[in-house]
Amino acid sequence: MSNTLNYLETPAVPELSANSGLISPVDTDDYSKAPLAVEGKAGVSDEIDDESVPAAINAAPARPPIVYSSLGAFFSSLWLRFKSLWTRRFVLSLLAGQLVSLCITCTSVCTTELGIRGWALPTTQTFFLYFILFVVYTPYTMYRYGFKGWAKMILKDGYKSCDVEGNYTVVLAYEYTTLLSCMLLDAWAIPVCIGLSWLYMRTKLHWSQYVGILICIGGLGMLVASDEITDKDWQSSDMVRGDILMIIGATLYGVSNATEELFVRNRPLYEVVGQMGFWGMIINGCQAAGLEHKLMTEVTWDGATIGLLIAYTAAMLILYTVAPLLYRMTSAAYYNLSLLTSDFYGLLFGLFLYHYAPFWLYFPAFAVVILGLVVYYWHQKPEEQAKLNVRAPDYVTMRGFGVNNTAAV
Repeated sequence: MSNTLNYLETPAVPELSANSGLISPVDTDDYSKAPLAVEGKAGVSDEIDDESVPAAINAAPARPPIVYSSLGAFFSSLWLRFKSLWTRRFVLSLLAGQLVSLCITCTSVCTTELGIRGWALPTTQTFFLYFILFVVYTPYTMYRYGFKGWAKMILKDGYKSCDVEGNYTVVLAYEYTTLLSCMLLDAWAIPVCIGLSWLYMRTKLHWSQYVGILICIGGLGMLVASDEITDKDWQSSDMVRGDILMIIGATLYGVSNATEELFVRNRPLYEVVGQMGFWGMIINGCQAAGLEHKLMTEVTWDGATIGLLIAYTAAMLILYTVAPLLYRMTSAAYYNLSLLTSDFYGLLFGLFLYHYAPFWLYFPAFAVVILGLVVYYWHQKPEEQAKLNVRAPDYVTMRGFGVNNTAAV
Protein backbone atom coordinates (compact mmCIF):
# COMPACT_ATOMS: atom_id res chain seq x y z
CA MET A 1 0.00 0.00 0.00
CA SER A 2 2.98 2.33 0.58
CA ASN A 3 3.87 2.26 -3.12
CA THR A 4 0.25 3.07 -3.96
CA LEU A 5 0.34 6.11 -1.70
CA ASN A 6 3.56 7.27 -3.34
CA TYR A 7 1.82 7.25 -6.71
CA LEU A 8 -1.15 9.15 -5.33
CA GLU A 9 1.12 11.86 -3.91
CA THR A 10 2.77 12.55 -7.28
CA PRO A 11 2.31 16.21 -8.31
CA ALA A 12 -0.60 16.62 -10.68
CA VAL A 13 0.95 19.11 -13.12
CA PRO A 14 4.59 19.26 -14.34
CA GLU A 15 6.44 22.46 -13.52
CA LEU A 16 8.05 24.84 -16.00
CA SER A 17 11.60 26.09 -15.72
CA ALA A 18 12.49 29.77 -16.05
CA ASN A 19 12.96 29.39 -19.81
CA SER A 20 9.57 27.61 -20.13
CA GLY A 21 11.20 24.21 -20.52
CA LEU A 22 9.12 21.25 -19.39
CA ILE A 23 10.31 19.54 -16.20
CA SER A 24 9.52 15.89 -15.44
CA PRO A 25 8.48 14.61 -18.86
CA VAL A 26 5.33 12.59 -19.19
CA ASP A 27 4.64 9.62 -21.40
CA THR A 28 2.89 9.50 -24.78
CA ASP A 29 0.46 6.83 -25.82
CA ASP A 30 -2.90 8.41 -26.52
CA TYR A 31 -1.83 11.93 -27.40
CA SER A 32 0.79 13.49 -29.66
CA LYS A 33 0.26 17.26 -29.57
CA ALA A 34 -1.72 19.26 -27.06
CA PRO A 35 -1.46 22.71 -25.48
CA LEU A 36 -0.17 22.89 -21.91
CA ALA A 37 -1.78 25.55 -19.78
CA VAL A 38 -0.19 26.47 -16.45
CA GLU A 39 -2.45 27.85 -13.76
CA GLY A 40 -1.32 31.14 -12.27
CA LYS A 41 1.03 32.09 -15.14
CA ALA A 42 -0.80 34.35 -17.53
CA GLY A 43 0.17 33.87 -21.14
CA VAL A 44 2.39 30.89 -20.37
CA SER A 45 1.55 28.02 -22.68
CA ASP A 46 3.58 25.73 -24.86
CA GLU A 47 3.18 22.62 -26.94
CA ILE A 48 4.18 19.26 -25.56
CA ASP A 49 6.34 17.35 -28.03
CA ASP A 50 5.95 13.78 -29.30
CA GLU A 51 7.60 12.42 -26.16
CA SER A 52 4.87 13.81 -23.89
CA VAL A 53 1.16 13.91 -23.18
CA PRO A 54 -0.83 16.53 -21.31
CA ALA A 55 -0.57 15.86 -17.59
CA ALA A 56 -3.99 17.31 -16.90
CA ILE A 57 -6.93 16.83 -19.26
CA ASN A 58 -9.83 19.29 -19.35
CA ALA A 59 -13.19 17.79 -18.43
CA ALA A 60 -15.10 16.59 -21.48
CA PRO A 61 -18.46 18.24 -22.23
CA ALA A 62 -21.38 16.51 -20.55
CA ARG A 63 -23.73 14.23 -22.43
CA PRO A 64 -26.69 16.00 -24.11
CA PRO A 65 -29.57 16.16 -21.61
CA ILE A 66 -32.75 14.13 -22.04
CA VAL A 67 -35.73 16.45 -22.62
CA TYR A 68 -39.15 15.41 -21.27
CA SER A 69 -41.24 18.41 -22.41
CA SER A 70 -42.84 16.48 -25.27
CA LEU A 71 -42.71 13.09 -26.93
CA GLY A 72 -40.92 14.48 -30.00
CA ALA A 73 -38.38 16.34 -27.88
CA PHE A 74 -37.81 13.22 -25.81
CA PHE A 75 -36.97 11.03 -28.80
CA SER A 76 -34.85 13.77 -30.39
CA SER A 77 -32.82 14.22 -27.21
CA LEU A 78 -32.54 10.43 -26.84
CA TRP A 79 -31.08 10.20 -30.35
CA LEU A 80 -28.62 13.02 -29.62
CA ARG A 81 -27.52 11.26 -26.44
CA PHE A 82 -27.04 7.99 -28.36
CA LYS A 83 -24.98 9.73 -31.08
CA SER A 84 -22.82 11.38 -28.42
CA LEU A 85 -21.72 7.91 -27.24
CA TRP A 86 -19.91 7.07 -30.43
CA THR A 87 -16.74 9.07 -30.05
CA ARG A 88 -13.45 7.80 -31.40
CA ARG A 89 -12.30 7.00 -27.86
CA PHE A 90 -15.41 4.95 -27.07
CA VAL A 91 -15.31 2.99 -30.34
CA LEU A 92 -11.62 2.19 -29.80
CA SER A 93 -12.32 1.09 -26.22
CA LEU A 94 -15.17 -1.13 -27.43
CA LEU A 95 -12.91 -2.77 -30.04
CA ALA A 96 -10.00 -3.07 -27.60
CA GLY A 97 -12.28 -4.72 -25.05
CA GLN A 98 -13.35 -7.34 -27.57
CA LEU A 99 -9.73 -7.92 -28.60
CA VAL A 100 -8.70 -8.74 -25.01
CA SER A 101 -11.83 -10.91 -24.67
CA LEU A 102 -10.76 -12.84 -27.76
CA CYS A 103 -7.25 -13.21 -26.30
CA ILE A 104 -8.71 -14.60 -23.07
CA THR A 105 -10.63 -17.16 -25.12
CA CYS A 106 -7.43 -18.15 -26.93
CA THR A 107 -5.64 -18.72 -23.63
CA SER A 108 -8.56 -20.82 -22.30
CA VAL A 109 -8.55 -22.98 -25.43
CA CYS A 110 -4.77 -23.45 -25.22
CA THR A 111 -4.98 -24.37 -21.51
CA THR A 112 -7.79 -26.84 -22.22
CA GLU A 113 -5.82 -28.45 -25.05
CA LEU A 114 -2.70 -28.71 -22.90
CA GLY A 115 -4.77 -30.39 -20.17
CA ILE A 116 -6.17 -32.90 -22.69
CA ARG A 117 -2.57 -33.79 -23.59
CA GLY A 118 -1.72 -34.33 -19.92
CA TRP A 119 0.44 -31.17 -19.72
CA ALA A 120 -0.58 -29.47 -16.47
CA LEU A 121 2.12 -27.07 -15.26
CA PRO A 122 0.27 -23.81 -14.48
CA THR A 123 3.29 -21.97 -13.07
CA THR A 124 5.64 -23.00 -15.87
CA GLN A 125 2.95 -22.12 -18.41
CA THR A 126 2.68 -18.52 -17.18
CA PHE A 127 6.45 -18.14 -16.67
CA PHE A 128 6.91 -17.79 -20.43
CA LEU A 129 4.45 -14.88 -20.42
CA TYR A 130 6.31 -12.88 -17.78
CA PHE A 131 9.63 -13.69 -19.42
CA ILE A 132 8.50 -12.27 -22.77
CA LEU A 133 7.03 -9.17 -21.06
CA PHE A 134 10.40 -8.64 -19.39
CA VAL A 135 12.29 -9.09 -22.67
CA VAL A 136 10.02 -6.76 -24.65
CA TYR A 137 9.45 -3.88 -22.22
CA THR A 138 12.34 -3.76 -19.74
CA PRO A 139 15.12 -3.02 -22.30
CA TYR A 140 13.11 -0.05 -23.59
CA THR A 141 12.62 1.20 -20.02
CA MET A 142 16.38 0.95 -19.53
CA TYR A 143 16.89 2.85 -22.80
CA ARG A 144 14.59 5.69 -21.70
CA TYR A 145 15.71 5.88 -18.07
CA GLY A 146 19.28 4.64 -18.38
CA PHE A 147 20.45 1.58 -16.48
CA LYS A 148 21.14 3.58 -13.30
CA GLY A 149 17.73 5.25 -13.53
CA TRP A 150 16.06 1.88 -14.03
CA ALA A 151 17.92 0.39 -11.05
CA LYS A 152 16.94 3.39 -8.92
CA MET A 153 13.33 2.92 -9.99
CA ILE A 154 13.52 -0.75 -8.95
CA LEU A 155 14.82 0.21 -5.50
CA LYS A 156 12.46 3.13 -4.92
CA ASP A 157 9.24 2.06 -6.63
CA GLY A 158 9.63 -1.66 -7.36
CA TYR A 159 6.32 -3.47 -6.90
CA LYS A 160 5.21 -7.08 -7.15
CA SER A 161 1.98 -7.96 -8.91
CA CYS A 162 -0.60 -10.33 -7.43
CA ASP A 163 -1.44 -10.93 -11.08
CA VAL A 164 1.18 -13.71 -10.94
CA GLU A 165 -0.75 -15.72 -8.38
CA GLY A 166 -4.04 -14.80 -10.06
CA ASN A 167 -2.93 -16.49 -13.28
CA TYR A 168 -1.64 -19.50 -11.36
CA THR A 169 -4.79 -20.11 -9.30
CA VAL A 170 -7.18 -19.61 -12.24
CA VAL A 171 -5.27 -22.05 -14.48
CA LEU A 172 -5.17 -24.52 -11.58
CA ALA A 173 -8.91 -24.10 -10.87
CA TYR A 174 -9.80 -25.36 -14.37
CA GLU A 175 -8.34 -28.74 -13.38
CA TYR A 176 -10.72 -29.21 -10.44
CA THR A 177 -14.05 -27.45 -10.97
CA THR A 178 -16.59 -27.20 -13.78
CA LEU A 179 -16.58 -24.77 -16.69
CA LEU A 180 -19.81 -23.13 -15.53
CA SER A 181 -18.39 -22.51 -12.05
CA CYS A 182 -15.29 -20.94 -13.59
CA MET A 183 -17.42 -18.63 -15.74
CA LEU A 184 -19.66 -17.51 -12.87
CA LEU A 185 -17.00 -17.15 -10.18
CA ASP A 186 -14.61 -15.31 -12.51
CA ALA A 187 -17.18 -12.45 -12.56
CA TRP A 188 -16.29 -11.83 -8.89
CA ALA A 189 -13.34 -9.79 -10.22
CA ILE A 190 -15.81 -7.05 -11.29
CA PRO A 191 -17.03 -5.92 -7.81
CA VAL A 192 -13.50 -6.33 -6.40
CA CYS A 193 -12.14 -4.10 -9.15
CA ILE A 194 -14.88 -1.47 -8.70
CA GLY A 195 -14.34 -1.36 -4.93
CA LEU A 196 -10.58 -0.92 -5.20
CA SER A 197 -10.93 1.69 -7.96
CA TRP A 198 -13.03 3.74 -5.54
CA LEU A 199 -10.46 3.21 -2.79
CA TYR A 200 -7.50 4.19 -5.00
CA MET A 201 -8.96 6.96 -7.16
CA ARG A 202 -12.32 7.77 -5.55
CA THR A 203 -14.02 6.78 -8.81
CA LYS A 204 -17.76 7.37 -8.49
CA LEU A 205 -20.14 5.43 -10.71
CA HIS A 206 -23.43 6.88 -11.89
CA TRP A 207 -26.53 4.75 -11.24
CA SER A 208 -26.79 4.09 -14.99
CA GLN A 209 -23.37 2.44 -14.86
CA TYR A 210 -24.64 -0.04 -12.28
CA VAL A 211 -27.52 -0.75 -14.68
CA GLY A 212 -24.95 -1.42 -17.42
CA ILE A 213 -23.09 -3.81 -15.11
CA LEU A 214 -26.32 -5.71 -14.34
CA ILE A 215 -27.12 -5.96 -18.06
CA CYS A 216 -23.64 -7.39 -18.75
CA ILE A 217 -24.04 -9.94 -15.96
CA GLY A 218 -27.46 -10.81 -17.39
CA GLY A 219 -25.73 -11.55 -20.70
CA LEU A 220 -23.26 -13.75 -18.83
CA GLY A 221 -26.18 -15.63 -17.27
CA MET A 222 -27.59 -16.29 -20.76
CA LEU A 223 -24.20 -17.64 -21.88
CA VAL A 224 -24.01 -19.91 -18.84
CA ALA A 225 -27.57 -21.13 -19.53
CA SER A 226 -26.55 -21.86 -23.13
CA ASP A 227 -23.63 -24.01 -21.98
CA GLU A 228 -25.87 -25.84 -19.52
CA ILE A 229 -28.57 -26.53 -22.13
CA THR A 230 -26.07 -27.73 -24.74
CA ASP A 231 -24.20 -29.83 -22.12
CA LYS A 232 -20.76 -28.31 -22.74
CA ASP A 233 -19.76 -28.60 -19.11
CA TRP A 234 -17.27 -31.15 -17.82
CA GLN A 235 -17.23 -33.18 -14.61
CA SER A 236 -15.37 -31.73 -11.66
CA SER A 237 -12.71 -33.73 -9.86
CA ASP A 238 -12.88 -31.57 -6.69
CA MET A 239 -15.50 -28.85 -7.09
CA VAL A 240 -15.04 -27.23 -3.66
CA ARG A 241 -11.30 -26.95 -4.11
CA GLY A 242 -11.67 -25.66 -7.67
CA ASP A 243 -14.31 -23.07 -6.70
CA ILE A 244 -12.15 -21.77 -3.85
CA LEU A 245 -9.18 -21.45 -6.20
CA MET A 246 -11.36 -19.62 -8.74
CA ILE A 247 -12.62 -17.15 -6.13
CA ILE A 248 -9.07 -16.50 -4.97
CA GLY A 249 -7.89 -16.06 -8.56
CA ALA A 250 -10.78 -13.71 -9.43
CA THR A 251 -10.07 -11.64 -6.30
CA LEU A 252 -6.39 -11.35 -7.21
CA TYR A 253 -7.32 -10.42 -10.77
CA GLY A 254 -9.60 -7.64 -9.48
CA VAL A 255 -6.87 -6.33 -7.18
CA SER A 256 -4.27 -6.54 -9.96
CA ASN A 257 -6.48 -4.81 -12.57
CA ALA A 258 -7.43 -1.90 -10.30
CA THR A 259 -3.84 -1.46 -9.10
CA GLU A 260 -2.46 -1.59 -12.63
CA GLU A 261 -4.98 1.05 -13.72
CA LEU A 262 -3.70 3.31 -10.95
CA PHE A 263 -0.12 2.77 -12.07
CA VAL A 264 -0.67 3.32 -15.81
CA ARG A 265 -2.59 6.52 -15.10
CA ASN A 266 0.50 7.85 -13.34
CA ARG A 267 3.50 6.17 -14.98
CA PRO A 268 4.63 5.25 -18.54
CA LEU A 269 3.20 2.01 -19.89
CA TYR A 270 6.59 0.49 -20.69
CA GLU A 271 7.68 0.97 -17.07
CA VAL A 272 4.54 -0.62 -15.58
CA VAL A 273 4.31 -3.60 -17.94
CA GLY A 274 8.08 -4.13 -17.82
CA GLN A 275 7.92 -4.21 -14.03
CA MET A 276 5.11 -6.78 -14.16
CA GLY A 277 7.31 -8.93 -16.39
CA PHE A 278 10.39 -8.43 -14.21
CA TRP A 279 8.81 -9.32 -10.88
CA GLY A 280 6.50 -11.92 -12.42
CA MET A 281 9.45 -13.72 -14.00
CA ILE A 282 11.30 -13.85 -10.67
CA ILE A 283 8.30 -14.94 -8.57
CA ASN A 284 7.03 -17.38 -11.19
CA GLY A 285 10.48 -18.83 -11.80
CA CYS A 286 11.03 -19.52 -8.11
CA GLN A 287 7.56 -21.02 -7.75
CA ALA A 288 7.98 -23.23 -10.82
CA ALA A 289 11.37 -24.44 -9.63
CA GLY A 290 9.97 -25.32 -6.21
CA LEU A 291 6.64 -26.86 -7.21
CA GLU A 292 7.03 -28.24 -10.72
CA HIS A 293 10.70 -29.10 -11.25
CA LYS A 294 9.97 -32.83 -11.17
CA LEU A 295 6.91 -32.63 -13.44
CA MET A 296 8.93 -30.68 -16.03
CA THR A 297 10.93 -33.84 -16.75
CA GLU A 298 7.86 -36.10 -16.84
CA VAL A 299 5.50 -34.24 -19.21
CA THR A 300 5.77 -34.48 -22.99
CA TRP A 301 7.50 -31.59 -24.77
CA ASP A 302 6.45 -32.36 -28.32
CA GLY A 303 5.71 -30.01 -31.22
CA ALA A 304 2.00 -29.71 -30.42
CA THR A 305 2.70 -28.79 -26.78
CA ILE A 306 5.30 -26.19 -27.72
CA GLY A 307 2.95 -24.74 -30.33
CA LEU A 308 0.16 -24.39 -27.77
CA LEU A 309 2.55 -22.73 -25.31
CA ILE A 310 3.63 -20.26 -28.01
CA ALA A 311 -0.02 -19.51 -28.88
CA TYR A 312 -0.87 -19.04 -25.18
CA THR A 313 2.09 -16.72 -24.63
CA ALA A 314 1.37 -14.69 -27.79
CA ALA A 315 -2.28 -14.19 -26.82
CA MET A 316 -1.30 -13.12 -23.31
CA LEU A 317 1.36 -10.74 -24.67
CA ILE A 318 -1.30 -9.00 -26.78
CA LEU A 319 -3.66 -8.90 -23.80
CA TYR A 320 -1.05 -7.41 -21.46
CA THR A 321 -0.16 -4.81 -24.08
CA VAL A 322 -3.72 -3.73 -24.91
CA ALA A 323 -5.18 -3.90 -21.38
CA PRO A 324 -3.17 -0.92 -19.98
CA LEU A 325 -4.28 1.17 -22.98
CA LEU A 326 -7.88 0.17 -22.21
CA TYR A 327 -7.40 1.18 -18.55
CA ARG A 328 -6.36 4.64 -19.72
CA MET A 329 -9.15 4.99 -22.27
CA THR A 330 -11.85 3.76 -19.89
CA SER A 331 -11.29 1.83 -16.65
CA ALA A 332 -10.33 -1.54 -15.22
CA ALA A 333 -14.00 -2.21 -14.44
CA TYR A 334 -14.90 -1.76 -18.11
CA TYR A 335 -12.05 -4.13 -19.00
CA ASN A 336 -13.53 -6.85 -16.78
CA LEU A 337 -17.01 -6.31 -18.21
CA SER A 338 -15.62 -6.65 -21.74
CA LEU A 339 -14.25 -10.09 -20.86
CA LEU A 340 -17.78 -11.41 -20.31
CA THR A 341 -18.11 -11.94 -24.09
CA SER A 342 -15.23 -14.44 -24.09
CA ASP A 343 -17.58 -17.44 -23.94
CA PHE A 344 -19.18 -16.34 -27.21
CA TYR A 345 -15.77 -16.37 -28.86
CA GLY A 346 -15.25 -19.77 -27.22
CA LEU A 347 -18.24 -20.98 -29.21
CA LEU A 348 -16.58 -19.81 -32.43
CA PHE A 349 -13.43 -21.76 -31.54
CA GLY A 350 -15.56 -24.76 -30.58
CA LEU A 351 -17.28 -24.77 -33.98
CA PHE A 352 -13.95 -25.60 -35.63
CA LEU A 353 -12.06 -27.50 -32.90
CA TYR A 354 -14.78 -29.52 -31.18
CA HIS A 355 -17.59 -29.34 -33.79
CA TYR A 356 -20.02 -27.65 -31.43
CA ALA A 357 -23.51 -26.96 -32.77
CA PRO A 358 -24.27 -23.23 -32.30
CA PHE A 359 -27.15 -22.65 -29.88
CA TRP A 360 -29.39 -19.67 -30.69
CA LEU A 361 -29.13 -18.17 -27.19
CA TYR A 362 -25.39 -17.40 -27.65
CA PHE A 363 -26.08 -14.61 -30.14
CA PRO A 364 -28.61 -12.58 -28.10
CA ALA A 365 -26.41 -13.14 -25.03
CA PHE A 366 -23.46 -11.56 -26.85
CA ALA A 367 -25.68 -8.65 -27.93
CA VAL A 368 -26.88 -8.15 -24.33
CA VAL A 369 -23.30 -7.88 -23.02
CA ILE A 370 -22.44 -5.33 -25.74
CA LEU A 371 -25.61 -3.41 -24.84
CA GLY A 372 -24.47 -3.38 -21.21
CA LEU A 373 -21.09 -1.93 -22.26
CA VAL A 374 -22.89 0.84 -24.16
CA VAL A 375 -25.21 1.58 -21.23
CA TYR A 376 -22.19 1.68 -18.90
CA TYR A 377 -21.15 4.97 -20.53
CA TRP A 378 -24.66 6.23 -21.37
CA HIS A 379 -24.33 9.03 -18.81
CA GLN A 380 -20.60 9.31 -18.14
CA LYS A 381 -17.89 9.54 -20.80
CA PRO A 382 -14.92 7.13 -20.61
CA GLU A 383 -12.44 9.97 -20.06
CA GLU A 384 -14.40 11.10 -16.99
CA GLN A 385 -13.72 7.82 -15.18
CA ALA A 386 -10.50 8.95 -13.51
CA LYS A 387 -7.72 11.50 -13.98
CA LEU A 388 -4.76 10.82 -16.24
CA ASN A 389 -1.44 12.17 -14.96
CA VAL A 390 1.36 10.26 -16.68
CA ARG A 391 4.94 11.24 -15.88
CA ALA A 392 8.32 9.65 -15.39
CA PRO A 393 9.81 9.49 -11.88
CA ASP A 394 11.33 12.81 -10.78
CA TYR A 395 14.59 11.12 -9.82
CA VAL A 396 15.14 9.70 -13.35
CA THR A 397 16.93 11.61 -16.12
CA MET A 398 15.26 10.46 -19.33
CA ARG A 399 17.10 10.09 -22.61
CA GLY A 400 16.65 13.24 -24.72
CA PHE A 401 16.18 15.51 -21.69
CA GLY A 402 18.72 17.56 -19.75
CA VAL A 403 19.52 17.79 -16.06
CA ASN A 404 16.53 17.32 -13.77
CA ASN A 405 14.52 16.12 -16.79
CA THR A 406 14.32 19.65 -18.19
CA ALA A 407 13.53 19.63 -21.89
CA ALA A 408 16.09 21.34 -24.09
CA VAL A 409 14.87 24.52 -25.86
